[in-house]
Amino acid sequence: MKDAAQSCFGTDASPDDVPVPQAWLEFDVESAKAVDSAVAELEAAGHSLVRLPALEPWKQTVARLLSPEGLLVGVTYTPSMHEDGERTHEEGDGQ
Repeated sequence: MKDAAQSCFGTDASPDDVPVPQAWLEFDVESAKAVDSAVAELEAAGHSLVRLPALEPWKQTVARLLSPEGLLVGVTYTPSMHEDGERTHEEGDGQ
């Protein structure tokens, strides 16, 4: 899961105090703003994120958490998967 560690922590391996993910699952939402809303809801429910919302170089907005079972869960907005695919987290979505 070198890619997961690189995306979440900017290193080739997860920190020693973070369990190695056993699987990776991403949920794509309707906008970058929806990623922020999902993060607020997850944090309010007591979840700790390993990656706060960020804009990736390929224009995907992503936030991730690691479940107690070792599942790396991403909440993402992937512009190319949406009709209005030009809007990014930094540009806002006008909603």
